[in-house]
Amino acid sequence: MNAINFKRIQLGLVHVAVAMTLVPINSTLNRVMIHELALPATLVAILASLPYLFSPVQVAIGSLSDKYSLFGLRRTPYILAGLLLCVTGVMISPWAAFQLAEGGAAGILAGLLPFLAWGMGYNLASVCYLALASEISGEQGRGRTVAVMWFMMIVGIILTAVSLSHMLDPYTPAALASSFQWVGLVALILGVLALIRLEPCDSLPLPPSEKPTSRRMAAAILGNPQARRFFVYLLLLLAAILGQDVLLEPFAAEAFGWTVTQTTRLTALWGGFVLLAILAAAALERRLPRRLVAQIGNLGALAGFLFIIFGGMLRLEGLFHLGVVLLGAGTGLSTVANLALMFDLTLPGQTGLYIGAWGFSNALSRLTGAALGGALRDVVASASGDALAGYLVVFSVEAALLLAAALLLGSIDVAAFHRRAARPTPAERAGLSVD
Repeated sequence: MNAINFKRIQLGLVHVAVAMTLVPINSTLNRVMIHELALPATLVAILASLPYLFSPVQVAIGSLSDKYSLFGLRRTPYILAGLLLCVTGVMISPWAAFQLAEGGAAGILAGLLPFLAWGMGYNLASVCYLALASEISGEQGRGRTVAVMWFMMIVGIILTAVSLSHMLDPYTPAALASSFQWVGLVALILGVLALIRLEPCDSLPLPPSEKPTSRRMAAAILGNPQARRFFVYLLLLLAAILGQDVLLEPFAAEAFGWTVTQTTRLTALWGGFVLLAILAAAALERRLPRRLVAQIGNLGALAGFLFIIFGGMLRLEGLFHLGVVLLGAGTGLSTVANLALMFDLTLPGQTGLYIGAWGFSNALSRLTGAALGGALRDVVASASGDALAGYLVVFSVEAALLLAAALLLGSIDVAAFHRRAARPTPAERAGLSVD
């Protein structure tokens, strides 16, 4: 195994470690809070979206890690700090959920803690390991690096979901707490081991002319039409694809009366087809343009939403499962192609800043999708007297967002992005010259 492939596996393990902490806190716990503890979906959605309020920190962290090193390492200190916060958040989340269900100011404060800890950790870690992935891979190897990282992540998600389903059968509060602690411990061990000698030491600061500032970020992102379009595209796409995370399991419980174990297995089904699609995307990317692969994935996910909607509405489990399969396959194709596009839409010396900006769009989309989805579900359910109707409306809105993203993708051009970045307007040059 050559050095670059070994680095890809290390990056993949870091990605796995962070993703493992997402499964229990953003999937299983949401279902328990909504269905078992009877907490309002709006409240659960707000809590689930809190991590993404920290998303602006990704631009700052990306910029700081571009500029400065600690013991010769630019990205690793932030990744390690982020992983520790993610693990802390997932370990305390069952306790916090039961405190929240008891009500009162103390319960609300306890309910906030795990989501705030996980959210800050996610934003610290993700922007830095994605920037590191871009730098280690080089332009030609980025698609393969993305495929390896996301392949490993989905395997990790599947194994985590299957393990949780076994540890929670039968469901008890004690089993919930114990299973979350095991997930956090395994994630921490994997992440720490993966970080050893991952990042090459580099104690030299960037030249002053390349040091990014907030003004440079604004000029670079807002001043480039292609960058603006890609930002909005990511916002629409991910609000649809990722916004369903909070509600898919409670929706299945409402439509089909499934147990916690049965709904947790949905993550494994979805993840299995994401995995297969990632393998397909790695092969397709060598033969087809990245935008075409991304569009195939987007339209596949859109079809998945439609089958999920009709499967739930007609109470047809087979149709619902087909929708989850298509959503997973579409997500896998879309993920590899869009992340490769994201890495392409960066500039040398400002990788962390651009990855931070795209990460901000990612987090803002999760915030929008989760908060809007939860509130819309509760409003429609209350007005109609039918909880299932609330879920159906939310998934219909997310399908519409995905369709809008697919239409916008056709206008995004990587070559035009780099041409514009190489020839800023006089106003942009003035903005770039001011610190």
